[in-house]
Amino acid sequence: MLILALLPGCGSGPPEPEPPGTGPAVLVFYKTAGFRHQSIAEGILALQQLGRDHGFRVDTTVRAESFTSEKLSGYKAVVFLSTTGDVLNPAQQTAFEQFIRAGNGFVGIHAATDTEYDWPWYNGLVGAYFNGHPAVQQATVRVINKAHPASSFLPDAWVRTDEWYNFRNLQPDLTVLANLDESTYSGGTHGASHPIAWFHSYQGGRAFYTGGGHTPESFREPPFRQHLLGGVQYAIGPQ
Repeated sequence: MLILALLPGCGSGPPEPEPPGTGPAVLVFYKTAGFRHQSIAEGILALQQLGRDHGFRVDTTVRAESFTSEKLSGYKAVVFLSTTGDVLNPAQQTAFEQFIRAGNGFVGIHAATDTEYDWPWYNGLVGAYFNGHPAVQQATVRVINKAHPASSFLPDAWVRTDEWYNFRNLQPDLTVLANLDESTYSGGTHGASHPIAWFHSYQGGRAFYTGGGHTPESFREPPFRQHLLGGVQYAIGPQ
């Protein structure tokens, strides 16, 4: 029954809690008002396994009603897992802004940049907006900054298959961890500098984004799971 509750299109109820634990708690939000990725269910399972293995609790929800100051107060970080479109109303947006300003963290995965185009604060948080993509294909990711837990273990040239986003409204304060090498695939529009994973401090909180995660297979790749783990641990912050 737990697996069924996690499948896309089945989650209209309250957050699904993991068993109580002593570690920090993370909320995975996967509401979609546009395209819905088949990889969401695999992403949830991967994040929950990472939590069990590394000492943090993972709750999941598609309910925007979870975004109140009271409900968010139990979490150290919120993950937007391939959210799309307009997913929060103004009051919920305000609660999330307060959550970040209180020193908490955010992780955006893949279509998190295809979300909330009319909310400039969110653009600042996630770091960019989606601006199209070519077909799923293999590409080389050039890891340029290894001073972060999401990238420290990666090879300089990380070859993998995914759906590679182009972006607009890239924010100027991002610390880029990895760029796409556009000479290794077709359809890139950024040229020599094509960020695909980054982090930054934002209004008292922390934000990490990775463009990977379109395919279900992504969440079964050990390096990509370790990449996500580093992003989540950064967002949770020092304990």
